[in-house]
Amino acid sequence: MEYYVLLIVVVALIFDFINGFHDSANSIATIVGTRVLSPLAAVAWAASFNFAAAFVVGTPVAKAVAAGFVDLAVVDQNVIFGGLIGAIVWNLITWWFGIPSSSSHALIGGYAGAAMAKAGVAALTWGKKWIETLSAIVLSPLGGALVGFLLMAFVFNAFKNVRYATSDRFFRVMQLASSGALSLAHGANDAQKTMGIILALLVSSQAIFAGREGFFGMFHVESLDVVPLWVELSAYTMISLGTLFGGWRIVHTMGSRITKLRPVGGFCAETGGAVVILLASKLGIPISTTHTITGAIVGVGATTRLRAVRWGLASRIVWAWVVTIPASALMAALSYKLLAAFVHL
Repeated sequence: MEYYVLLIVVVALIFDFINGFHDSANSIATIVGTRVLSPLAAVAWAASFNFAAAFVVGTPVAKAVAAGFVDLAVVDQNVIFGGLIGAIVWNLITWWFGIPSSSSHALIGGYAGAAMAKAGVAALTWGKKWIETLSAIVLSPLGGALVGFLLMAFVFNAFKNVRYATSDRFFRVMQLASSGALSLAHGANDAQKTMGIILALLVSSQAIFAGREGFFGMFHVESLDVVPLWVELSAYTMISLGTLFGGWRIVHTMGSRITKLRPVGGFCAETGGAVVILLASKLGIPISTTHTITGAIVGVGATTRLRAVRWGLASRIVWAWVVTIPASALMAALSYKLLAAFVHL
């Protein structure tokens, strides 16, 4: 059974890699869309800041994911595995069609769906974290849009007498900083979700590793209070590698199809997104980087004129957000049923 747990940890880290791959567009789309960096340079820049988050933020989001959504008494290896499969399948579907959906909500939806397939609605710990996360589906893009809009309005007024060429050069440099901040925020929030799933797996499997020494000894975790260092470093490494490989289909949608951006707009959108995501990470709220940066891009585009935003495309993206949790939950429930039929714990 210890090898089954090890397999699930590997699958969780594969999900983390896919998360970085799928969400790399969130970190680099604006800086690629404004042509400040080439795609290759942009993904290397973003991946570096994804990993740097390991040394900057704590683990409140990881602990929230581990215990805030599903009753740990219901959790077993098949629940975790089924949840991961559901989230991975949905991520790959949305990546293939170039839809910037939320890896975060796919993981939470998958985790909940697999748990409900085992124990019904009673498996969910309905309360603060569910309310915060579901509210964030609406509030994070609105927050990103508001901060992006206000920053853009401030910049328009502050630089109204500055020559365009001068301001453009300035914001090309500044966008390197804002893109790095957004990538750091992305790593801070998203890598912790995978940590939380692994932490829930290890705590629910503690009897398997009790008294073990050596390699399997590090899998013995009794409490949700502390995330093992190897789990943290593994999660940040995998999300960084995923970002390094990039998700070019979604880059095109996020970087140019929602609204046309210049370096000043890219700076304001990235800064707005980073502020909202880092605040949520500090509060232990697992939010969607995708939702937040999309809202920020829309907010920046709206400062020019409302018609500058391609609202038809934006509305289709919103629909993808709405269906992500139930779709990944359904896929995870089916995965759990298949696993339970063949893997008897």
